[in-house]
Amino acid sequence: MVKSQRKNIKDQFNIRDYKEGDYPEVEKIWFETGLGDRKRGDTGEVIMDSIRHGGKFLVMIRKASAEIVGTSWMTFDGRRIHLHHCGIKPELQNRGLGKWLTLESLKFAREKKQQIKLEVHRDNQHAVHLYQSLGFEYLGDYDVYIIRDPDQMDLS
Repeated sequence: MVKSQRKNIKDQFNIRDYKEGDYPEVEKIWFETGLGDRKRGDTGEVIMDSIRHGGKFLVMIRKASAEIVGTSWMTFDGRRIHLHHCGIKPELQNRGLGKWLTLESLKFAREKKQQIKLEVHRDNQHAVHLYQSLGFEYLGDYDVYIIRDPDQMDLS
């Protein structure tokens, strides 16, 4: 992207910290982009709790309307930053907004002097290319597993 395109983007959009009232718009973006749904258990309360524990949540807004068009959620587990739910509304993708939002997220990890890790679906080649271009390396031999419902854990 050339410098004039970046300037034009920054004239139209802004990145700011998450506020409690943002959640309804954030949830819509997650649904539109496939980044989240109710079964993941990501709520406004969970976001605020993760921020209180050293994380950060950024939203990208369209200046003209104050509409939220992108999200980036960074949680902190005490030894590294985990980048979650980083995405832009589908109709605004491939314009450099995702790169800008990801770079702002990397600034947070640098300020905390922590590693940053993310998961991306292997079929999301646009995101894979973006993350690789920003220095993320594929870890290789890892599969990801999850138990979403703690009540279904077999503790016998």
